[in-house]
Amino acid sequence: MAKKSFQELINSPDTPVLVDFHAEWCGPCKTMSPVVKQVASQFEGKLKVIKVDIDKNQATAAQYRVQGVPTFILFNKGQQVWRQSGAMPAHVLSQAVQQAIS
Repeated sequence: MAKKSFQELINSPDTPVLVDFHAEWCGPCKTMSPVVKQVASQFEGKLKVIKVDIDKNQATAAQYRVQGVPTFILFNKGQQVWRQSGAMPAHVLSQAVQQAIS
């Protein structure tokens, strides 16, 4: 199976896509990892989560002007509907997702 491009992944017609731009060396990214998992399981079947390592995907990170990590961008039908950088409580992330879904 061919690897899907980032564009193909975020253009999901049925499911909002949460992109977690992170880096191996980033402390707050590690803090957010269980939060992202929690939100992913909370919206299982209604949300796709993609983790993007900015060091391995510099072009994609640059395209979305990701300056700091973690940066979360929520796409709905390929459109950016929400974006926030830095660590945040689970309820902030799940609230953003909830709004995109409803």
